[in-house]
Amino acid sequence: MFNAAAEVLIENSPASLPARVTELSLRGCFLNVSGSFTEHQCLQIKIFESEEFFEARAKVLYVRPSGVGLLFTEMNPHFRAVLQKWILAALDDRIEATTEVEI
Repeated sequence: MFNAAAEVLIENSPASLPARVTELSLRGCFLNVSGSFTEHQCLQIKIFESEEFFEARAKVLYVRPSGVGLLFTEMNPHFRAVLQKWILAALDDRIEATTEVEI
């Protein structure tokens, strides 16, 4: 589980939409966001966590009533490192939570 604020920029539009990332992987994420999206639509996403942010171009894989599933299509190597760090931290948190429950 991952939970962070995000901002979505729709390609060819000056407007940005606030969103919430609730699932995150090396290849994409799920965004809780309102708005009209279509499959294969291209977006720019920015995710904010603690003092850092992650930015990438993405494509809409699927649309649900609560949000959209995105596939990251382009990202700077710096942002890939940030993404990897966040995913490892989320895995560590999950392991700690599981260990605490078992004790």
